Order: sequence, then C-alpha cells, then structure tokens
Amino acid sequence: MAATATGRPNQTVDQDRRGQLEKDAWGALLHVHADLVPLLDRQVQGAAGMPLAWYDVLLELNAAPDRRLRMGELGGRVVLSRTRVSRLIDELVGAGLVARENNPEDRRSAYAVLTDLGRSRLRAAAPPYLAGIAEHFGRHLSDEELDVLASALWRVHTAFTEESAPTRAPGPAR
Repeated sequence: MAATATGRPNQTVDQDRRGQLEKDAWGALLHVHADLVPLLDRQVQGAAGMPLAWYDVLLELNAAPDRRLRMGELGGRVVLSRTRVSRLIDELVGAGLVARENNPEDRRSAYAVLTDLGRSRLRAAAPPYLAGIAEHFGRHLSDEELDVLASALWRVHTAFTEESAPTRAPGPAR
C-alpha cells in the first residue's frame, strides 16, 4: 500500500489503482470476447455448417446428465434470454439435433434433449472449434497465464452464481 508523508497508508491511491486495474481487465475481456466470438462463429459455420450458438447449446446438453436440461437451466448455462433459447431449440429441433420432451413432473416446463444426430454433429464441430480457440486465443498465452486466467474467471463465475442464486423457503425438495 502506498504511504503518505506521515507514513500512513494512502488508500485513495490504492483504490484508484485498483479501480483502473479492474477497468483495464474488464475492458480487455470484453474486447477479446468481441474479437473472438464472431471469428469462432465463422470458423465453426464454415467447417461444420452450424452457428456457434448451436454448438454452445449442443455442448451444454452433451455435458448434462442424460444429455437433457430443462429449458430454464439451459438458458442459464448458455447465457441467452429465455426467448432466444426457445427459438434456438426450435431451430435445433427442426434440424433433428435436439428433441423437446415434456417434463412429467412439471407440465409448465420442457426438456431439451440431445439426439444421436446432434451428438454426432457436435463431435464433428469440436475439432474446428477447439482449433480456433488454440489458434486465436491460446497461442498468445503461456500455460501459466492460461491457468491463472481460467482460475480467476471461474472464481468470478462461481461467486456470481452463488450470490445470484435464488433463496428458497424451506419446503419439499424438487
């Protein structure tokens, strides 16, 4: 911590520096995201014939138990609005990559379920997607930098997820 002429810590200087570091890091994250997402989208579209948003949905479904998620859960994982997720699922259903199944426990909700064709198309799209990440992102960072960056970003994500989790009144488990 910086000190004043009296030897006491100068928190204003540290807070100003901290604030600038936060803005710089956030700005860099936004710029890299804006630069790479359209590039990866074009790469996946060209190589696998599917938009990156489809790939993202298929990837989340593939990682889910029984390769299925409720629509609301899926929306939270792919960071899309409920309306956009519904439209994407309609497109994926039309392409035969996802099936929509009613939730027998809650008639108000439905599951998106990865089909065999969807899993096959996901596997075909993975190599160009991963190559794009390596080429346009990973090659600019050392292993140590990748480790620190991943740890830091997951820590922020975890904190946000825990802080924004709805609190529920005690009641029957769902």
